[in-house]
Amino acid sequence: MRIVRKQLNNESTTHSFSNEIAVFGEVLADMFPDKYVLGGAPFNVARHLRGFGMHPVFITRTGQDALKDELLNEMHARNMETIGVQHDPVYPTGQVKVTLVEGNADYEILPDQAYDFIHAGMTHMITMAIKPEIAYFGTLAQRSVKSRLALDRFLSDCKCPRFLDINLRKPWYSKHTITRSLRRADVVKLNEDELTVVAQAAAITAKDPEAQTDALIAKFDLTEVVVTCGAKGAWVMNQGRHVTHAAVTTQAKLVDTVGAGDAFAAVYMLGMLNGWDIPRRLEHANRFASEICGVRGAVPEDMHLYTQLRQAW
Repeated sequence: MRIVRKQLNNESTTHSFSNEIAVFGEVLADMFPDKYVLGGAPFNVARHLRGFGMHPVFITRTGQDALKDELLNEMHARNMETIGVQHDPVYPTGQVKVTLVEGNADYEILPDQAYDFIHAGMTHMITMAIKPEIAYFGTLAQRSVKSRLALDRFLSDCKCPRFLDINLRKPWYSKHTITRSLRRADVVKLNEDELTVVAQAAAITAKDPEAQTDALIAKFDLTEVVVTCGAKGAWVMNQGRHVTHAAVTTQAKLVDTVGAGDAFAAVYMLGMLNGWDIPRRLEHANRFASEICGVRGAVPEDMHLYTQLRQAW
């Protein structure tokens, strides 16, 4: 039985899954003076899901360049499906220019990248073919008209829960981007700072985080809002106004926090697919995010971490 929209708060539903998750959005290469690192929240999430044995289909668009080849090589190395990767003859694979000044990094997300031109028709064909169990999307890939149209088609085709991962990157978002995303979502994940911005964009006057979240759920008919709080853990409010808090119980030695939110999102969706209740989703999502803070970068090169956690869970 497939989950349908607006039924995620029914924890007693019997589930049967194909483990297909459609992940829509950008791939980004952080271009350092001496190297580049592939990332972007949707790509990080897709890699994590595959590491945990799921079958993500990453829908994105690249240029005809060396970064495209690197992306495909990475996906093949992780045994990921590549049918959702489109190729653009004009625009380059997404890049972020990184400038280092006295050891501090400044990031500039470049305009007019291939992921700004995701093709709606190609997206439709892929989405209808895979019939995903969860649809993941974010905010950055909505900065251009063409990719917004592709996202609209994608979400219209997905007859499944829609997971919105708020990632606000200045100057590439607006009040309109935030509210149109909320209208299309079922489950929303964001951090404490983003909650304040999102509440303001939605014209919510409440100042207390739980009151803001309650108002968002009511205004946009959301099923769940997940708020991450860094080292303090995370909490969830569902449509019935029940709030569940979870602290971080296992803390790895901190290396960097790059990609911790992406790691959290991946495991939270893993829990949705596996029918875990909300406390269990939070516990395991916190654990994996903490583990990612203990490795360099957003995604571990060694697949052993995924195997270890899958066996423990």
